[in-house]
Amino acid sequence: MQFPYELAVGWRYTRAGRATRRNGFISFISGVSMLGIALGVAALIIVLSVMNGFQKEVRDRMLSVVSHVEIFAPQGAPLPDLERTMREARGNPEVVGAAPFVSAQALLGRGEDIKGALVRGIDPAREGEVTDLAATNSEVLQRLVPGQFNVVLGLELARALGVRAGDQVTLIAPSGQVTPAGVVPRLKQMTVAGTFDSGHYEYDSTLVMMHYQDAERLFRLEGPTGIRLKLKDLNEAPRVAQELAFTLSDRLLIRDWTQQNKTWYAAVQVEKRMMFIILTLIVAVAAFNLVSTLVMSVQDKRADIAILRTLGASPSSVMSIFVVQGAMVGVIGTLAGLALGLVVAFNIDVIVPAIEHLLHANFLPKDIYIISKMPSDPQSRDIVPIAVISLILSFVATIYPSWRASRVNPAEALRYE
Repeated sequence: MQFPYELAVGWRYTRAGRATRRNGFISFISGVSMLGIALGVAALIIVLSVMNGFQKEVRDRMLSVVSHVEIFAPQGAPLPDLERTMREARGNPEVVGAAPFVSAQALLGRGEDIKGALVRGIDPAREGEVTDLAATNSEVLQRLVPGQFNVVLGLELARALGVRAGDQVTLIAPSGQVTPAGVVPRLKQMTVAGTFDSGHYEYDSTLVMMHYQDAERLFRLEGPTGIRLKLKDLNEAPRVAQELAFTLSDRLLIRDWTQQNKTWYAAVQVEKRMMFIILTLIVAVAAFNLVSTLVMSVQDKRADIAILRTLGASPSSVMSIFVVQGAMVGVIGTLAGLALGLVVAFNIDVIVPAIEHLLHANFLPKDIYIISKMPSDPQSRDIVPIAVISLILSFVATIYPSWRASRVNPAEALRYE
């Protein structure tokens, strides 16, 4: 199989060319451009993979406590018909689990220490259907027996109050009792049945779980205030929430996990987008180094261009030769960067500990970060655009020098040869 001569000549120019000092310098610059593209592409893949890994780790820990979708009545009122709502919610093919809950704000005290808390009344028998935390702490949650007023505290909240299993804490409800002396807050002595550790500080430092029947009696409710749902695919939560808004009989409020943590979710997306733009500039700088490389190559090959023109080569053929030369640098640099980036991204759990051991350093101290190991999650939706953008920038960088080559006048080029 024979390739067009433009491809053959362009590939030859990319490899070496004549063994002159000037051509050797051009080959060096070409190699630097190739290396720059490779490092830029690799850096993009590694950084975005690590960001994806962090996002997945934090999201998974958050979703061990937070459900995929929540259905609740306005203003914390009980649901009008719990069983019918649960039946209709389960009718959606994406829903795989449902459990009732009671949500309220309260104060939790122990001696002189008082902390604000998010009280969540749950059904221990059903909670495992909607959260991983309940599944991994089922033994502790089974101690939440209705009528005994036991509570399970987040580990950080328990540390802040200085309590452990078996201790007594005082729960102060926001709505008090009206007496002749005025409104008196309602207090209830609760027994700490145990603690949980989700790995997410926000929930470990504020969340209090109790049986939903105890929560109903404590906050004077006639039933659960909402239903928590688990889906087959957590990424379908926004779509499922919209579908349930139209299919449920009662007019209820529905929110998915991205709305419950809207600030965090939006911040991660913005950071990832900005990091992509910043690192793409590195690839752009390396790609546009091809301009200087090809300009010098055109100047060095003026005699060759003139000979090709006198042999009948058209200006477009000459232009194609140098487009091929620049494109080859871009393709090789991109492929090398993809290979390097993917190797590092898939083995970062081995590479980072080795570097930490070599430098006697710890990049992610356990007492500061909730994640002690560098996570990585390479995704094709990031890698494919990186490769495409790198190739496009490399191709665009070849257009002007190649056009200059096609405009070389053979007579002028051969005058001093």
